[in-house]
Amino acid sequence: MGQAVEVYSLFTDFDISLFCAGKHFRLYEKLGSHTVTHNGKEGVHFAVWAPNAASVSIIGNFNGWNPHSHRLFVRWDSSGIWEGFVEGLRLGEVYKYHIHSNTGEHLEKADPFALASEQPPHTASVVGTTWYQWNDQTWMRQRQMYNALDKPFAVYEMHIGSWLRDLSDPGRFLTYREVAGKLVPYLREMGFTHVEFMPVMEHPFYPSWGYQITGYFAASSRYGSPQDLMYLIESLHKNNIGVILDWVPSHFPGDAHGLYKFDGSHLFEHEDPRKGFHPDWKSYIFNYGRNEVRSFLISNAFFWLDRYHIDGLRVDAVASMLYLDYSRDEGEWIPNEHGGRENLESVHFLKELNEAVYAQFPDVQTIAEESTSWSGVSRPTFDGGLGFGMKWMMGWMHDTLNYFKEDPINRGYHHDKITFGTVYSFHENFMLPLSHDEVVHGKKSLIYKMPGDEWQKFANLRTLYLYMYTFVGTKLLFMGGEFGQTSEWNVNQSLDWHLTQFEPHRGIQEFVKDLNILYRTQPALYERAFIPDGFQWIELGDHENSVFVFIRRGGTPSDDLLVVLNLTPMVRDYRVGVPTAGLWEVILNSDDVSYYGSGIPQGAALSEEMEWMGCADSITLKLPPLGGLILKQV
Repeated sequence: MGQAVEVYSLFTDFDISLFCAGKHFRLYEKLGSHTVTHNGKEGVHFAVWAPNAASVSIIGNFNGWNPHSHRLFVRWDSSGIWEGFVEGLRLGEVYKYHIHSNTGEHLEKADPFALASEQPPHTASVVGTTWYQWNDQTWMRQRQMYNALDKPFAVYEMHIGSWLRDLSDPGRFLTYREVAGKLVPYLREMGFTHVEFMPVMEHPFYPSWGYQITGYFAASSRYGSPQDLMYLIESLHKNNIGVILDWVPSHFPGDAHGLYKFDGSHLFEHEDPRKGFHPDWKSYIFNYGRNEVRSFLISNAFFWLDRYHIDGLRVDAVASMLYLDYSRDEGEWIPNEHGGRENLESVHFLKELNEAVYAQFPDVQTIAEESTSWSGVSRPTFDGGLGFGMKWMMGWMHDTLNYFKEDPINRGYHHDKITFGTVYSFHENFMLPLSHDEVVHGKKSLIYKMPGDEWQKFANLRTLYLYMYTFVGTKLLFMGGEFGQTSEWNVNQSLDWHLTQFEPHRGIQEFVKDLNILYRTQPALYERAFIPDGFQWIELGDHENSVFVFIRRGGTPSDDLLVVLNLTPMVRDYRVGVPTAGLWEVILNSDDVSYYGSGIPQGAALSEEMEWMGCADSITLKLPPLGGLILKQV
């Protein structure tokens, strides 16, 4: 094999200057392990950032995990990068970095830029490749048509390991390719426009749901190879389904092989625990003020968009990044230079992230999970915003679920929980999330949040979905919600797909499918999702009857939809004001018998010249119990 490690570099001086300035956003092309040919010899180039190391060596099966035989060379330019070429190594080689720190510690660390990892509980990195012969060119050319803010955006959020298990062996995960064979036809049938995968990056602790990441550039080996995940993404794209990844730049775990104290120093995280330790998740917070850390994180965002053709990033726990006092008591946090609680370094990072992503990938979306009233999360950075494309509307979610949990006899006292959302609904580009967080930790499944007997629970849930799909903003529903999963989500087992053989569950599944079809085919529900003139209340004050009436407006009056919600179990003959005279036809009724409804009949309604609810004309409708109607002028 010749010399154990040869001097060889993939870096140019320009690469190094960009890295040190925090402006290198494709570090995955340089750092990590890469198969190369050097001086006619095939092997692997290794490069790792460890500025506080006294020495760094490659250890693995190929050298008996001997820390003395394959030492890397530190670059002369003070970048802190160690690198070198090892002849004869191939794809699939298992390795770690042995780091002897300046403080005398001996550490064995996985490669922060590894493209693959061993299957947990093993923790070593694997020499991998992201080469793939993509066949989704049509989607990539046209995805602006599917990802734009004036297009339908109905997201199916899912966790790959617990969506469906092997029926013959429930303990076995399906592979990415097996998931493709089941998921793609299901999403096509159900009509969702996008799927959002909870984190697929390598994580050692499976019950963390993927939010405690150690391998930011490695697709989890639990489900197969990088190419297997690419096949899943490609299959979705070939069926015109976009793919969003849950991405976690907010914190990382303290596993011995991970990023924590990577070279014996607090390299990726803040040294002071008041800024560097997350009290909620017992994890560590990235040092966003460090140039090289920003390069690492933005490179990671680029990596998934570039190498995996991802169509959007849902950025986890943004609120925890924005506030220095997040989940901290007085005295447990350090004010910023102006004495405030805002994390100015994080704000700068988020703005730079979004500017860089949209500059290089203008047809994707970044979506913030942000639960506070921070101003301008989804506004452009040039207008003082953070630059995200969308923001989760957490206030709407909490208010809506709290309202629907109420027994109908009490709902009149909570009427404002439904109407209040429009006070602020156009401050941001909002996504309405009914996510995984709402169906775990004793919060109950969505169906069991609903009051009443079985029929009433399903009627309530159908009407909740109709309200979500006709309200402003884009939509997100966690797996299982579409068929009324009864148990809380359990990451260790499959969804309860057997429930779909029963009429109530089959009915709500059919209803969600029809909602998606309607959402995708009615411009009034998506063209002006973030524009105030796309929504108008007709009746928002009838708390006595718990009835709500509103209009969704499209580009022309012929697109307009009338939405009427009756959130009590009483059947009502009810007069409703309409914006234009004529014949109004019911195009969706949540109470239809095909959805396990009661089937209260309501045909087309011809308007009368009778002023009502501020409108010159009105119609009389028979409102179904705990039901919703969507009408359109014929």
